[in-house]
Amino acid sequence: MAWQWFHQWGSPRWFYQRSGAWLPWLAVLAALFLAVGSVWGLALAPADFKQGNSYRIIYLHVPASFLALAGYYLMAIAGAIGLIWKMKLAFTAMRCAATVGAALTFVALFTGAVWGKPTWGTYWVWDARITSMLVLLFLYLGVIALYQAFDRQELASKAAALLALVGTVNVPIIYKSVDWWYTLHQPASLKITGDSTLHSSMLQPLLVMIVGFYLFYAVALLLSMRAEVLAREANSSWVRALVTAPQSRERG
Repeated sequence: MAWQWFHQWGSPRWFYQRSGAWLPWLAVLAALFLAVGSVWGLALAPADFKQGNSYRIIYLHVPASFLALAGYYLMAIAGAIGLIWKMKLAFTAMRCAATVGAALTFVALFTGAVWGKPTWGTYWVWDARITSMLVLLFLYLGVIALYQAFDRQELASKAAALLALVGTVNVPIIYKSVDWWYTLHQPASLKITGDSTLHSSMLQPLLVMIVGFYLFYAVALLLSMRAEVLAREANSSWVRALVTAPQSRERG
């Protein structure tokens, strides 16, 4: 059953129908979590005793950074599935994940620069964490560029998948950079293992924002993939039926 379900994801039609049923629920949950987390973190959480209110940018910076890293792994896994099992939909997921991931990486870098000015006195330093995040942005952009560099879609997908897989070595470097090298960037405040250095009054809205960002990522990725599927399958019978159905109802 699991193998059959796995192969169903290779069907563009099945994916389009399933994702259409999930999207409204995901969108509502994403909006709810982001709204609650934003108000809680930006307006209701207490000010930091050292940084004052400038620390509140973590409610954008940290979730965007999390998704930039997690999204890269998702992109690389999709590329590996496309290479191994020849699933075109996996390559579609990889391409769309590259676009969403590049946007989130830019948000992480931009908000980090805004946070750095009052904290370090400068918007940018060639810090180990910041530099490796910049490399991550270039890797995302490289995957996107490879799709545009080849006339043959199949060759472009394979080249982009290989770059995505090679680039995974940068993700643990980003995560461990503050431990391996002397850096201005502070150590991780939110840890998967071990106690967080954030007070619960600040941590709780941050966790809500992280969940909201993950839900938003899912919505953005599914919407992008659905648009890509419609473009690729434009000549298939099920897409033509999908397009003509509203017109038929209007005539009726």
